[in-house]
Amino acid sequence: MSWHPAFEAAAERAVHRISPVHLRQLADRVGAGASDEVAAEAVPVPGFAEAVVPLLAARRAAGLPAAEAAAYLRGLAAGREQGAAAVQVESVWSGPKTHPVPVRSTAQVLVGLVGEAQHELLLMTYAARDHPPLRAALAAALGRGVAVTIVVETLQGAAGALVGQEPAAAFAGLDGLQLWHWPIDKRGEEYARMHAKIAVADRRLLLVSSANLTQSGVDRNIEAGLLVRGGTAPQRAAEHIAELRSRGVLARLAS
Repeated sequence: MSWHPAFEAAAERAVHRISPVHLRQLADRVGAGASDEVAAEAVPVPGFAEAVVPLLAARRAAGLPAAEAAAYLRGLAAGREQGAAAVQVESVWSGPKTHPVPVRSTAQVLVGLVGEAQHELLLMTYAARDHPPLRAALAAALGRGVAVTIVVETLQGAAGALVGQEPAAAFAGLDGLQLWHWPIDKRGEEYARMHAKIAVADRRLLLVSSANLTQSGVDRNIEAGLLVRGGTAPQRAAEHIAELRSRGVLARLAS
């Protein structure tokens, strides 16, 4: 295959936003000679078309034959899977430090994870309050073109367990950020809550923690979590959130 830097750069950007399985499905469509419009619909999940349309356009602009493009995409998917096999896991804590046992703080890891995101960032939290370091990191991510999605609980959904401002208010003024929630009429059970606290960057970094996105959660309380780098867990978490959105379990929160 001859060198096509624009196509290769577009493929590298796309692979951070879609899974190797979905990349292979795209390769199958491209290799079969499907039109760009048909290829962009190869996987009916949110964000897929947006991720691959620039890639398909770059292939056309480069005049790259469909068979060569498909082979490159399959190789890229295989390499991504091989890289994902190397997994690093570390513990993350909020609250008091113990010098004999050095651990990374939740606040440090969370802001660092947001800072590493180049394409896609997903956050879920039960409670949220204004936390300037996190807001600054989110603003910077939005400024470099990261697609940021945050799923929050609502005061109505918490049924009195949360007071004060809506959790979504912690992210007011961050233009371009998408807020989602779990509507009451989709819960099925009276006492069901949106209680997950996770962060996923580019489907390769996953923070799972007991900490809410509040000053108390990420700094003052004793909270514990795990940061997973690589492997399938970050990818699966992002795919699960995407599926909840596509099925209508989660809904956009009106600003």
